[in-house]
Amino acid sequence: MRPLHIALAALVAAVWGVNFVVIEVGLEHFPPLLFSALRFLVAALPAVFFVGRPKVAWKWIVGVGLVLGVAKFGLLFIGMDRGMPAGLSSLVLQVQAVFTALFAALTLGERPGRVRMLGMAVALAGIGVAAVDEGTSGPVLAFVLVIAAAACWGVSNVLTRKAAPPDSLNFMVWVSTVPVLPLLGLSLVFEGWDRDAAALAALDWSGVGIIVYVAWITTVFGFGAWGYLLRQHPASSVAPFTLLVPVFGMSSAALLLGESVSPLRWCAAALLVGGVALTSLAGTWRGRATAPEAACEPGPERAPTGVVVDEGERAGVCPETSPGTGAACAHGVGRDLALDRVADGLRRQLP
Repeated sequence: MRPLHIALAALVAAVWGVNFVVIEVGLEHFPPLLFSALRFLVAALPAVFFVGRPKVAWKWIVGVGLVLGVAKFGLLFIGMDRGMPAGLSSLVLQVQAVFTALFAALTLGERPGRVRMLGMAVALAGIGVAAVDEGTSGPVLAFVLVIAAAACWGVSNVLTRKAAPPDSLNFMVWVSTVPVLPLLGLSLVFEGWDRDAAALAALDWSGVGIIVYVAWITTVFGFGAWGYLLRQHPASSVAPFTLLVPVFGMSSAALLLGESVSPLRWCAAALLVGGVALTSLAGTWRGRATAPEAACEPGPERAPTGVVVDEGERAGVCPETSPGTGAACAHGVGRDLALDRVADGLRRQLP
């Protein structure tokens, strides 16, 4: 990668990491469900008038909008509002890679290889260490809510794989239109009209800046730049930068919010990042071809993910030999072609 592109990839990771600090500050201005609704409202408008018509069926837009927008972000914002630290949230949320792999195995019949299974075990061990640390110093319920948010993210990743949107920005903007009304309704029910009205009445330039950051900077700029990088370089060169997100998240929370990072939390970070790296980046999904002369067939859909690579490697990856026979694949799909297809899948990521 060119130095300028390396800097851009690092900038995107920093933007996404610092976003957790911005969310925590924003929760001082808005109730969590109202905050999430405003985030999607500003992300969708006015962009929805410029991206063109939806390019996938509405069932996928609505499904991902509800699971990702309402469930995932709602649980994340509530968890952080109830005391989950910003830095730890940025770390724990990365376990979505493990949930994605599990849900894909259960619903799509995809089998993770040994390296990926090892990565999942290491990442879950990191979650266990983080839970022990948080259990001795913070609210356990908030921790569980963020884990649940990560699980919802995993479900939305699988739904997005099925949708296979050809234009990630178009899909992301239309998905952002779905959660606005449900989140506003939930906010009125659980947070109350008085609290919502007071937050909106007290809206100042600081609050506006926070909404603009979480909606336009992290979403429009972040994923626009990420898609550009994936068009210019193989996924294997770009995807590892996502592992910097919790690094920026934890460091910015420590610098800007004064959050302490205990030895146990550093241990959890090492296990989680290492496990997610193995789970997300190891090309261990076995191809479906089993006969000695079988052609290498890509999967039926590609696998876009959130911040990390998940099932994308499955599409177009051809084993060097047919399983169980040692015979060479008839079409000899090389690593470069596989990575190109991975990048194509990654271009369809979600925020």
